[in-house]
Amino acid sequence: MKRVGILGCGDISGIYMKNLKGMFSDRLEIAGICDLLSEKAQGRAREFGIGKIYGDMSEMLADSSVDIVLNLTRPNEHYKTSEAALNAGKHVYSEKTFGADWEEGQRLMALAKEKGRLLGGAPDTFLGAGAQTCRKLIDDGVIGDIVGATAFMVCRGHESWHPSPEFYYKRGGGPMMDMGPYYITALVSLIGPVKSAAGIAKTSFPERTITSEPKNGTVIEVETPTHIAGLMDFACGAAGVILTTFDVFAAQLPRIEIYGSKGTLSVPDPNTFGGPVLLYTADVKAPGAGRFEEVPPAFGYSENSRGLGLYDMARHLEEGTPFRASGELLAHALEIITAFERSYESSAFIRLTTETERPAPMGDAPRAASVCT
Repeated sequence: MKRVGILGCGDISGIYMKNLKGMFSDRLEIAGICDLLSEKAQGRAREFGIGKIYGDMSEMLADSSVDIVLNLTRPNEHYKTSEAALNAGKHVYSEKTFGADWEEGQRLMALAKEKGRLLGGAPDTFLGAGAQTCRKLIDDGVIGDIVGATAFMVCRGHESWHPSPEFYYKRGGGPMMDMGPYYITALVSLIGPVKSAAGIAKTSFPERTITSEPKNGTVIEVETPTHIAGLMDFACGAAGVILTTFDVFAAQLPRIEIYGSKGTLSVPDPNTFGGPVLLYTADVKAPGAGRFEEVPPAFGYSENSRGLGLYDMARHLEEGTPFRASGELLAHALEIITAFERSYESSAFIRLTTETERPAPMGDAPRAASVCT
């Protein structure tokens, strides 16, 4: 049993606390919670029956019974809080992204190695039923060798519905930093690592006006790109395209598609654990040939299973099983995400420096040596 200190009690904390108290309670126990706003921590404690509220982060880090710090602070706070936790000798599981830029990610990885602590984090949606069913189809060779992929996250931003959307338009925010981790991590888990990337990064609107309550009418000065298109040259030779934007009202585009020599795989929304998996096969002898057919899920965790990666971390610490939502995977995804903007600034492809492998599949799904031409 690993004891978890939860740092940050905002919107995302509810599902983590629910799952740690429920589906993952055989291996994880909440040691206590902490938030800069004490009323938030008190509310979550009442909601989930949590007995310990730390007065501040220092008190949590001084608790010798805490094995893992679950970092649910805001994105631009992840680095300093994770750094403090690692220096205190804790393992760290962070919400995405674990750094607001590539340099922060590098420093955290080096510190975790120096301290001999495990660093990992979200997104863990690629461990759910949807992506893992796709992984099995790819590993079984159903769509043949992978030749390419596309990914699209298109919306008009969060100021019309989020109660406090300012941070989405500040350092560490933007559509690629906010939603890109789900898409990039899913692609790497399905296809493999990326060797180089290029991109275009634009800020279409220098100001945003909040129309949601309670800050209706507040004007936000935008400090980060809000329309980012990227190219990815996968190590195995496949070509990938991704678009993330807060500048578009509507579009008719797939979330993720994987293209193979024998067919096409439509991957469900990578911000979810489940969703429909659609397969198009060109094999005239196969059932459903020549049209997209839904494939039943081959694995569990189709519901909202936030914390599955944390559970996987605990299993690794206790039994030595594979840790899939690892720091190496997070670092590779962060380097890809930040490479698009760096490429635009330098007018050149960015050769990536991080190395990772496709995370081990869940369950008994076979792991293919190669999935690309």
